[in-house]
Amino acid sequence: MSAKLIQQVAAAFSSQGVLAQSIKGFNRRDVQAEMAEAVASSITSKSNLVVEAGTGVGKTFAYLIPALLSGKQVIVSTGSKNLQEQLFYKDLPALLAMLNLTPKVALLKGRNNYLCQHLMEKELAGASSMDTQVLDDLLRINQWAGQTTDGDIGGLTAVTENSAALPLVVSAKETCVGQRCEHYDDCFTRKARNRAMDARVIVVNHHLFLADRILKETGFAELLPDSDVVVFDEAHLLPDIAVTYFGQQCATRQLADLFDKLIEIYRFELRDAKQIELLSARCSAMLNEWQQHLFGIGETDWRRLLANKELSALSWGLFKEIKALQAVLIAHVGRSDNLDDEILKLDALANKLELFFLCENNQAAYSIDYGHRYLVLRIAPIDVAKECRKLFESNVAWVFTSATLQINRDLSLFTRQLGLNQCQNMLLESPFDYRNNALFCVPRHLASVSNHHAALNQFVDVCVKAVNAAKGRTFILFTSHRMLNLVAPALQRRVTYPLLVQGQANKQSLLKKYRQLGNAVLLGTGAFWEGVDVRGKLLSCVIIDKLPFISPDDNLFRARSEAIEREGKDAFSEISLPQAVITLNQGVGRLIRDEKDKGVLILCDNRIVNKPYGQAFLNSLPPMARTRDLDKATAFLEQIK
Repeated sequence: MSAKLIQQVAAAFSSQGVLAQSIKGFNRRDVQAEMAEAVASSITSKSNLVVEAGTGVGKTFAYLIPALLSGKQVIVSTGSKNLQEQLFYKDLPALLAMLNLTPKVALLKGRNNYLCQHLMEKELAGASSMDTQVLDDLLRINQWAGQTTDGDIGGLTAVTENSAALPLVVSAKETCVGQRCEHYDDCFTRKARNRAMDARVIVVNHHLFLADRILKETGFAELLPDSDVVVFDEAHLLPDIAVTYFGQQCATRQLADLFDKLIEIYRFELRDAKQIELLSARCSAMLNEWQQHLFGIGETDWRRLLANKELSALSWGLFKEIKALQAVLIAHVGRSDNLDDEILKLDALANKLELFFLCENNQAAYSIDYGHRYLVLRIAPIDVAKECRKLFESNVAWVFTSATLQINRDLSLFTRQLGLNQCQNMLLESPFDYRNNALFCVPRHLASVSNHHAALNQFVDVCVKAVNAAKGRTFILFTSHRMLNLVAPALQRRVTYPLLVQGQANKQSLLKKYRQLGNAVLLGTGAFWEGVDVRGKLLSCVIIDKLPFISPDDNLFRARSEAIEREGKDAFSEISLPQAVITLNQGVGRLIRDEKDKGVLILCDNRIVNKPYGQAFLNSLPPMARTRDLDKATAFLEQIK
């Protein structure tokens, strides 16, 4: 099988192969064929493969073709919904037609991507007291619900993706009543899961995949079948996502909603259990007081807050009241299915709350995320390598690929983070002609990034020159919302090209408008550093304000730094620098997306040329021509027609 699959893959990528016959203007890329054969070898030997494939290698076809030709059960996991949908609706159908294969294929998203018919009915029943806009959107969603076959909200165009009606009617674990639901047989979430269990090729995302694996580890029901091959595309995102799933989190909104639900159960089902109402209301009031106290402080690091005696007393007072409520609820087990559901949920939340309050794990960061009214309490492990090692030890071919995995031509940081001791590593260069088609400029005489006022003025000056030379057609990427909010109004006064600013609309709407206008300037932070594909002269210039080092105030970073330093190592070179290199590479990757693309990258941070660690960034970037002369950069831009 091993030799046969590798031969089939080599034939598919040959100059007379199925790709050449099916794709007009197909040009064989040696690096793409090399990656495809390595994937075939990994599949047949059930070994681990880590591949950094530069932009233009064609990694999607390089892993899909051997996976499909193998005939094995395959899971492809992506880091973004956009890539997930591109694979399922575009790449897979095209390849299956070319290869004349007909395996069952399924797309599975997290449950909050599917309409819940039970919630839809419930919300419409209470529509009389609803905001007019929300009601209008609900009616539109209900009309769509009668037409959709899969209930995937991604196919809903009648309302905007940030509509206030959507959270009310999407599927959620907390509101699911399982087999008691009157729509159980027609449930969109259940049907999607059934399709996945029956498919040979399943497209998921990293969040869903890890959630499923951890459920299996704890002995709970699984969503995905055990597969022979798992491919992680956008694999650079995996280590940080894994931290979420191997840690714990508790949303106070869930507690607040649960207390309200218990009061509702008392009023409509258990009128003789007055204590349920009294204790639930008391817990709700104490939760609110505790939250308000935290909002007044604003600190995100729970360890720092432990010394606050008033907060400590409030925390354990709240927990004591929850335990008292649990004791009362136990006496009513079996009287109401709804109550029994809430008792199980409260047990789980109380356990998480106690773990957070105790703060006993020295190998974890304890942090608080502040929302509009509620909090999310997070326990994040400092190092997930041990847990990941167990996950990736099973008898499966694991393939990890991304355009940005290496630091200083080395993949070991990524493999260490995921505990991948035994794996083949490959670095495949982009086939694009970066030396002639791209110019990297770090302008001379830049103020230090720590001199905020001077750096801001200089950055705006650089942006104005570059935008005018590029005739718009520019992405300006920021490392902070603060800098974006300072630059946007200053730029608005000085350039005549349309400015699209993150926050004005959702990401996809801004990108659509950018493409339609043809001469726009887009200003964005993290969301626009990756997963954005704008080809041709529409995007001629990418400007980055500074090197994207993580904030030293980040709780997980601080906890990791302390752990690294206890081992006698340097936190900057072990954590800060590698993360910044990968993030910068993601931003740079927006510029050249096609072999005919030309463009200029401008970085307004001279640390990359005058600090010793700057070489690690330079060694990891594509081989672009370089200059310190901004005039040369603008001249290059003016020549792009």
